[in-house]
Amino acid sequence: MKRTLAAVARCLNAFVSIPAADSCGRRRFSMSFRSLVLMCGVLLAAAAGAQTPAAKLNDPLLRAIGGESAAQWTVHQNPVHVFGNTWLIGFTEMNVVLIDTGKGLIVVDAGVPQGVRDVEANIRSLGYELRDVKYILNTEAHYDHGGGIAALARDTGAVVVASELSAIELEQGHNFADDPQTGELPDFPAVKHVQRMKDGGHLQLGNTQVTAYATPGHTAGSMSWGWTSCAGGVCYPVVFAASLSPISVDGYRFSDPAHRAVVEQFRRSYEQLRKMPCEILLAGHPVHFDGAAKLKRLKADPNSNAFREPNACRVFADAQEKRLETRLKNEVVTKSN
Repeated sequence: MKRTLAAVARCLNAFVSIPAADSCGRRRFSMSFRSLVLMCGVLLAAAAGAQTPAAKLNDPLLRAIGGESAAQWTVHQNPVHVFGNTWLIGFTEMNVVLIDTGKGLIVVDAGVPQGVRDVEANIRSLGYELRDVKYILNTEAHYDHGGGIAALARDTGAVVVASELSAIELEQGHNFADDPQTGELPDFPAVKHVQRMKDGGHLQLGNTQVTAYATPGHTAGSMSWGWTSCAGGVCYPVVFAASLSPISVDGYRFSDPAHRAVVEQFRRSYEQLRKMPCEILLAGHPVHFDGAAKLKRLKADPNSNAFREPNACRVFADAQEKRLETRLKNEVVTKSN
């Protein structure tokens, strides 16, 4: 970087030192002048774009968080065309969604900070510019889903949208003390401003309307998002569901009377999901919707519409509710022993 700037300085110094004409008023250097201007332009562009590895590491919005466990959420995956206007642009074990509305892009979640450059590269690989991203929606304010939002919002200029409670967490860069996973959740880069969205609210951009569905439990502010995706005259309702798995730090008991409200949130969210129009289900973690198997089928047959599954949200809700009930029963057994 220093060498590039020094070269620019020498170039500009040469530029101002060359006389415009000889003593008779004749121009002496038309070719040299054009070459110098071109060279200066190239060097200035290099100086503007140059960034050393150290500079990248020192970007506070891109610093790695989550330790070794976060490595699983940054394994590269090329963009995956789900259906119609919907793409996956994240990683093998952490999904980020892109929706092309015809008037700009909507992105859902952003993964961890250290993966943002890969997400941005996937956006560009589809032929879009970062400035095409108009909104970034968040399913939950845990670092693995929302840790990269601050950087992606800065780089795109997009408006960030989340539920009221998730917005508070995103803006403060850490989670509430009563989160079941408190103690294992690292802080993450804070987002400067988050637009609040209520349950049942709508966001319209281009030809796409996205609906917000409050699905708390995994976090108090978890929000799932639904829209319609069309291709070849066929349309399907799509849902990007927030996590609804009942996981926690060691020692936390969902069966504790003090946590009854959390259990009730889960149960209401399962009912919410069962009622949602949903034929294509996506979620942050592919394991929650058999994403790896669906992707394998899609690669084997690109025309298979592999992600479509009637009653997908009901299947997901039933599976997560079974996990919750099993967890509650096991806690009772453990306590009695």
